[in-house]
Amino acid sequence: MASNTAGKVIKCRAPVCWGPNKGQTIVEIEVDPPQHEEVRVKIAANGVCRSDAHHLDGDSCDVNLKYPLILGHEASGVVESVGPGVTSVAPGDHVILLYCPQCLPGRECERCASPKTNACVNDNFNTTSTMRDGTSRFRHNGQTIYHYCGISTFSEYTVAREAQVAKVDPKAPLDLISLIGCCLGQGFGGAQHMAGVTPGSSCAIWGLGAIGLATALGCKDAGAKRIIAIDTNPDKFEFAKQFGCTEFLNPKDLDIPVQQYFQNQGGVDYTFECVGGNQMVTLRAAFESLAPWGTCIFSGVTKAHVELSIKPNMFLDGRTIRGSTYGGLKSRTGVQKLVNKFMAGDFPLEPFVTGRYAIDDIPKCFDLLRQGKACRSIIIYN
Repeated sequence: MASNTAGKVIKCRAPVCWGPNKGQTIVEIEVDPPQHEEVRVKIAANGVCRSDAHHLDGDSCDVNLKYPLILGHEASGVVESVGPGVTSVAPGDHVILLYCPQCLPGRECERCASPKTNACVNDNFNTTSTMRDGTSRFRHNGQTIYHYCGISTFSEYTVAREAQVAKVDPKAPLDLISLIGCCLGQGFGGAQHMAGVTPGSSCAIWGLGAIGLATALGCKDAGAKRIIAIDTNPDKFEFAKQFGCTEFLNPKDLDIPVQQYFQNQGGVDYTFECVGGNQMVTLRAAFESLAPWGTCIFSGVTKAHVELSIKPNMFLDGRTIRGSTYGGLKSRTGVQKLVNKFMAGDFPLEPFVTGRYAIDDIPKCFDLLRQGKACRSIIIYN
């Protein structure tokens, strides 16, 4: 399917973040054509994730970002045009964009070729604000606008490496499957791939945001018997039932530390820290709540300069703690499998959506997240 804009500069709108604590302004930008092994995508829908707010609020752990930039990393869209060397997608294909890349078959880096990790050597998540050739595809009034995670999905059009787009079933609803690009993959994959939740097991989840709820879905799908939701906002408890949570706990209601509460019961098989931000307290509580054989998965994004203190003897019985980026899944193939599972009816996505908004509402959507009033807001693009 040919595009009449292929090879041309496209003018569109995007929220530009001018720097930490400097806010975003929605302006007209120019988006260059894709270069070698790059793809230009017309964004269809974008989930608003709390991780991006760290860069807006000046507490990001990523010191390599350059400003001004365009945020966004959880999106679906339609391929508008492709650059030379692209073989896996074509104009008109429906795709999910990937903040965690996966090299194409025959071009794998040593990590993408290994079953032990999904941390591609060419990752753009924490290393660069440009494309691989060191330049940007975005401009505003002649000024360079930088990239985020290699995908910058808040823009109406964006350019990404081929390794950062995954072709998906065109029958899948683009608004809902945008969530598979981050929160669903991170939570569901964290439960099933990183933790390996087993039937009949007990799971405890700290934080009932979108990632925590996706984790609950993964635990439920794996056959967990107890799925314990832990949050200081009890208003979320009833909502969380539809994701498989079976028990609810507000640490403020306890007169002992939450880890002691669980240790008094013998500990939990699997724990998941999905709070994000300043996790020194919650991550330690999740780890120390484990049974001696248990596994703790860390899925949140930290603020800058956060450090963790744990007593070493807690490891001696066999407890483990693992960090998770995109649930440990190989992103291109993992996304495709999750879309297929969704289309087969294995898990729902609509319950995550607490509102659909236009591009001008992006600042409002971040405010709703900060206030704890949104699970996932989805930006719908024309």
